[in-house]
Amino acid sequence: MVENPAASEGTQAPGTAPRAKNEEGKFPKGIWIRLFAYLVAGHVFAGFLYLLFEVGAK
Repeated sequence: MVENPAASEGTQAPGTAPRAKNEEGKFPKGIWIRLFAYLVAGHVFAGFLYLLFEVGAK
């Protein structure tokens, strides 16, 4: 027999918050840092590919 039927239905237990956001509804600092790093790395990689094709075309 299940002691907590709500837990067996896949719903969240009372008093627990979603993991993606903290109590204030803001995303954790680590996510912003990772997003910034991915954006910078993506642009650097795209710039490298652009430069590679520009030099290769000459």
